Amino acid sequence: MKEHKFFTPGRVNLIGEHIDYNGGYVMPYMLERGTTATLRTRDDGIYRFASANMPGKPVEISADDVKYDAAHGWANYPKGVLRLMMDDEHQIPGFEIDFDGNIPSGTGLSSSASVEVVTARALNETFALGYTMLELVLLAQRAENQFCGVQCGIMDQFAVGMGQPGHAIYLNCDTLDYQLIPMQLGKYVLLVMNTNKPRSLAQSKYNERRAECETALADINKVQPLTHLAHITPDQFTALAHHITDPTIRQRAHHVVHENYRVKQAIAALETGDMKKLGMLLVASHESLRDDYEVTGIELDTLVAESLKHPACAGARMTGAGFGGCAIALVEETAVADFTRAVNAGYKAIIGYTPTIY
Repeated sequence: MKEHKFFTPGRVNLIGEHIDYNGGYVMPYMLERGTTATLRTRDDGIYRFASANMPGKPVEISADDVKYDAAHGWANYPKGVLRLMMDDEHQIPGFEIDFDGNIPSGTGLSSSASVEVVTARALNETFALGYTMLELVLLAQRAENQFCGVQCGIMDQFAVGMGQPGHAIYLNCDTLDYQLIPMQLGKYVLLVMNTNKPRSLAQSKYNERRAECETALADINKVQPLTHLAHITPDQFTALAHHITDPTIRQRAHHVVHENYRVKQAIAALETGDMKKLGMLLVASHESLRDDYEVTGIELDTLVAESLKHPACAGARMTGAGFGGCAIALVEETAVADFTRAVNAGYKAIIGYTPTIY
């Protein structure tokens, strides 16, 4: 059988967390790490999914059994893509697809989106299905929403599908308008720091946070019709916040409104080379995610706190959905080795094991 190989990267989000499903701005960028899919066609209506990174036997199903199955774990992500393509009335006679990648699973670096989009690309190109790249991105998001039950926004799939090396994506998640912004950090580099505490979006409070934002929007819509929370400016929110009667729901909305504004400020900082300002925005983002959105936890908070103790660190924050996963730090390139030693030691003293710093 002829093999077809495809690659899709992971992503890390610089700033703009829990904003995509609230219709605002985000700024992710693609990683060198990613997912490789090797696809071989077959004509017997059998679909086989295997991963070099995940334990257990390959998942093998027939065309009549492309439905969610909790026992299939990670394989539900590519199965969801296949299901939606079949729902679009595409005839896919059968295939074997083997995944291999170097994105740590459960870290908030979009391993699931990378698997979804690389599957979508592989099936689209191998079977000449005719989707555009943007259509594949949107299909992959729907697969995660409708098939896997995670009510994620568009950021992850868009970033891994539409990203370009060396650039962040300034993405309007409402309109999907975007700009590619050169990642010119001067004397700084951006480090990705894995807490080594995995998390699963489907089993976390991710969907709960999205529901809380919908409640906040419903309260505001009683007095001022809006499509998305992120469409409110900070000044407008000050005037409208009292209409959100539940104080916890009000905190969630406060994060969304001000985080969206921070993304706009971060673009200006990047364009002017103001890394100190960018670092301050990263810290403010983390504090908001910790205090208003409550999605950090001791591992992420410790990792960020230990990072900020180092004089060469301009800023740090959690990245991804939270509840474990990764943080990022803006660090002077000449101090990376010393920074890594210091953060490893400080984190281990509190948490009991070391993080992994990329």
